[in-house]
Amino acid sequence: MPPPVRIAVDAMGGDEAPLPEVEGSLAAVEDRELEVILVGDEPRLRELLGGRSHPRLTLRHASQVIAMDDPPSAAVKSKKDSSMRVCFDLARRGEAQAVLSAGNSGAMMACGLFVMKRLPGVERPGILTIAPTADGSQCVALDVGANTAVKPSTLAQFAVLGATYARTILGKERPRVGVLSNGEEESKGTDLTREAHRILRGVGDAADFVYSGYAEGRDFFTGEFDVVVTDGFTGNIALKTFEGGMRMIFALLRAEVEASSRAKIGALLMKPAFDALKRRMEPDEFGGAPLLGVDGVAIIGHGKSSARAIKNGIFTADRFVAARLAPAIAEAIARHRPLLERPAGEPSGAAVRG
Repeated sequence: MPPPVRIAVDAMGGDEAPLPEVEGSLAAVEDRELEVILVGDEPRLRELLGGRSHPRLTLRHASQVIAMDDPPSAAVKSKKDSSMRVCFDLARRGEAQAVLSAGNSGAMMACGLFVMKRLPGVERPGILTIAPTADGSQCVALDVGANTAVKPSTLAQFAVLGATYARTILGKERPRVGVLSNGEEESKGTDLTREAHRILRGVGDAADFVYSGYAEGRDFFTGEFDVVVTDGFTGNIALKTFEGGMRMIFALLRAEVEASSRAKIGALLMKPAFDALKRRMEPDEFGGAPLLGVDGVAIIGHGKSSARAIKNGIFTADRFVAARLAPAIAEAIARHRPLLERPAGEPSGAAVRG
């Protein structure tokens, strides 16, 4: 039986750190056969543990913290004893198989590039998130924040990264991929999306995925696509809009329920359905977004991550290591590279839908 996966958790990164990180890490090792190295201000961590311990939870002291407003690259290089940087150093040396942090996402990207390094052939790593769909499946979306400006070839690579995730983690045998645009028609979009569309349309049946053309914003949720790719600027706006919209809907629903005794009775009857819906929508259920394309597993948690989110982020990291996600991506990038580099004018594959 293989040894438990060991995950390095940045205890000092989140907005409420280190309490959620301490409680979430302790809950994770009590619930699953995995190991956690909790990295941060050791005296503070011991104080929060209050005498509690677990043989699979260890502490590693780090004297510095990368703040949310620190310039990412400069902070990673100058704060070499920061809790986040120490986590990545542990992974680089093989002392941990994954990293989880709810800290500065730009610094996570910088650590991924400078410490963990990119997988061979990867142009830029991308941050991936999951959108629930109307048919009960899930849609992979990337990039949602790592790269504000990308090349068309990078978008095409994101299709490979996302499709590999959908196949390896979600079990979708041949994922349907789309490029986010402002319409289905080939004339829509920007120079970036049109060129990425041209590259992906040319891969044909040789790819591990089906290129289905342009996707619109609503298509994150329709179930027509398994993967939607975009640049990190657009993707982050889409993600924050979705999160804000969901919070507003739940707040309005709560207000309507509280305004009527009859509605309160109905809400009690509907509670199992409401709870199930919230679990599908709630970011804490996933615990974080993977940074795909780096040579390892790096999970970026939300700045306001709760203890439950940290616990689930640890479980997510454990799952990705066990599924050998990073090696699967490396193999897919190598396999698809000749297809994505095909010159213009060669035979095309899938057409834009509509």
